[in-house]
Amino acid sequence: MQPIVHLAVGYLCYAGYVRWSEGTPPGERATVVAAVGAALPDLLDKPPWLLGHTVGRTIGHSLLFAVPLVLVGWLLARSSGRPPLGTAFAIGVVSHLATDVPWHVIAGDYDELGFLLWPITPMPPYSGTKPLATVGGVEVTTLWLEAVILVAGAALWWVDGRPGLGPIRRRSDG
Repeated sequence: MQPIVHLAVGYLCYAGYVRWSEGTPPGERATVVAAVGAALPDLLDKPPWLLGHTVGRTIGHSLLFAVPLVLVGWLLARSSGRPPLGTAFAIGVVSHLATDVPWHVIAGDYDELGFLLWPITPMPPYSGTKPLATVGGVEVTTLWLEAVILVAGAALWWVDGRPGLGPIRRRSDG
């Protein structure tokens, strides 16, 4: 999944959770924390990959790193009296890892799921965009579905008042 789409998925998941549990749109700070969580696996793994050093999904995408990271984040948030921030972070990280799985399963590229337990399991090079179907002679790929997800996430974020931009708005007004 494209890195920007992970932000949309993270927002959709977090906004859905907040609406379900509180009946309101997400707040400023927690939205930023959820976005950081959703971006973190790629922020850790993509820079070395761009430099040609790894396959692009290693420590940041491994459950062996993510589970302890989420627990530490949740414990830190709880100890500072802000448990909702721990929940936001967990939803962001988990949404990222969960949405990197379906494309490989649909395409039958099960060996590419090695990232989930890296370094115990090997991670072959990522094969990229996956074909989903052919409709009217046009190949529909995972990028099409990712575009729909991105638009849905951006639309909900906009309708919710663009939470997370408050500090930027305040600085530009002052």
